[in-house]
Amino acid sequence: MKRSIQVYGISSLVILLGALFVISCAQNALTGKSQLSLVSESEIQALSLTQYQEFLKTSKVISPAKDAQAQMVQRVGKKITASVEAYFAEKNNKDFLKGYQWEYNLVKNDTTVNAWCMPGGKIVVYTGILPVTKNETALAFVMGHEVSHALLQHGNKRMSESMVQELGGTVLSAAISSKPKETQDLFMKAYGIGTTVGIMLPFSREQELEADKFGLMWAAKSGYDPSEASVFWERMQKSKTGEPQPEFLSTHPSDATRIQKIKEYLPEALKYYKK
Repeated sequence: MKRSIQVYGISSLVILLGALFVISCAQNALTGKSQLSLVSESEIQALSLTQYQEFLKTSKVISPAKDAQAQMVQRVGKKITASVEAYFAEKNNKDFLKGYQWEYNLVKNDTTVNAWCMPGGKIVVYTGILPVTKNETALAFVMGHEVSHALLQHGNKRMSESMVQELGGTVLSAAISSKPKETQDLFMKAYGIGTTVGIMLPFSREQELEADKFGLMWAAKSGYDPSEASVFWERMQKSKTGEPQPEFLSTHPSDATRIQKIKEYLPEALKYYKK
């Protein structure tokens, strides 16, 4: 009898978790895929804005007023986001970008080869990645890639998964009120905020390649030649030789796989390219 009760209890739990997964799934506007989402976009954007402002207060932000590199980050960011907005306008889905307030900042950190984009369009590029990008076109691929992570809501997905594992599937609003410190830590890890190696929860290889695909499209649509992308990634590959792996590549697909896939994405990206 006891065994029957235990089996029934386990079955009920499985059914309950399955129902939670179905109810908590949302469809992404870019891919049409459903994914776990315990975090509403409005909630995550509000949290993003707060954390972004806090990050900037404690970081050395380079003003574009007198710095050519910071000006380049601003210029590329504006082109990429204009292309994103035009794309969703063409798809009659402007509402997907509701709440986005684009912001682009270059942060002085020569040892961190990385960049990221929070929900709502809050972007940071570290100076450490610029010696590898070398030019504006390569920077466009990097920023396009990071913007794609935000649009594809990859961070939302992995934060939701972490909330299931660590907070028992608590929705964000309840998690913030009951465990604000734990929720903030999950957010920081999920979106790669911080400079310590290993702090970022890994995107899956599938997500990374997905971000590459759409990032290439945004760059091409913004007037940057997508055929240069594989050259940039070969340069990224060489930057790892004999040194600790850059954060930007730490959880990513193998270089050979990435370069191969980018070449496969090239014909589609070229359709969007206008000099």
